[in-house]
Amino acid sequence: MASPSNQDPQTIGTPVAVYADFCLIPIGTGDTSVSKHVADVQRLLKKSGLNYHMHSAGTTVEGSWEDVTRVIGQAHSMLHTQGISRVHTDIRIGSRTDKQQTMQDKVASVEEKLARDEEK
Repeated sequence: MASPSNQDPQTIGTPVAVYADFCLIPIGTGDTSVSKHVADVQRLLKKSGLNYHMHSAGTTVEGSWEDVTRVIGQAHSMLHTQGISRVHTDIRIGSRTDKQQTMQDKVASVEEKLARDEEK
């Protein structure tokens, strides 16, 4: 096996399954509310067919690396076509290879532990 520092980047794939938590921020809209733009992004995510969940500070989306990063890029492009000249996005992407785990699985794991606390 080649040393990671000597490996040809063209031979390195991307993770099969990832989850990304992202917060997309339109800048310079002239309005303090961004809910209209958030709603547009949610509509795009629904059309994408990917599993997603909106929360108060962003959205978590699941899928392949390519699909997840593509839809976030499409959200940028969509807002630019609406006349928003600057869009900033904070993204955290996670992947794991030891097991498959959805965002619901991650939450359920913590909730199970909390339920045990209440039983004591």
